[in-house]
Amino acid sequence: MGRIQDAFSRAGSEGRAAFIAYLCAGDPDFETSLAACRAVVDAGADVLELGVPFSDPLADGLTNQLAAQRALGSGMTSARVFELVRGIRKRSEVPIVFYTYFNLVFSNGVEAYVGAAKAAGVDGLLILDLPP
Repeated sequence: MGRIQDAFSRAGSEGRAAFIAYLCAGDPDFETSLAACRAVVDAGADVLELGVPFSDPLADGLTNQLAAQRALGSGMTSARVFELVRGIRKRSEVPIVFYTYFNLVFSNGVEAYVGAAKAAGVDGLLILDLPP
């Protein structure tokens, strides 16, 4: 948890809460999404939470559902989400956490998905519907 722990420790030592910015990966398209991610990181986000677009986002509200729909409509895939992370990593070591559904992890094979996420530079997974 190195980068995540470091971000919270740094914020705590500065006497403030950590700012976690959420963006849906690929919304409205790849290039705009990458620019938006870089902008929130450059503006000082302590952690970047990336929503991984999913066709059936039951745990999300309407705003996130529509963002995922736009991202999928523009061609966003799991592979492109990892590409987006690599693009962010070219300029930043900000912690990146995926906000995702277990089906996306499971359908690719848990070990393969986690390995790909780690290789891309993802620091954590927030899996909304993972049974205990």
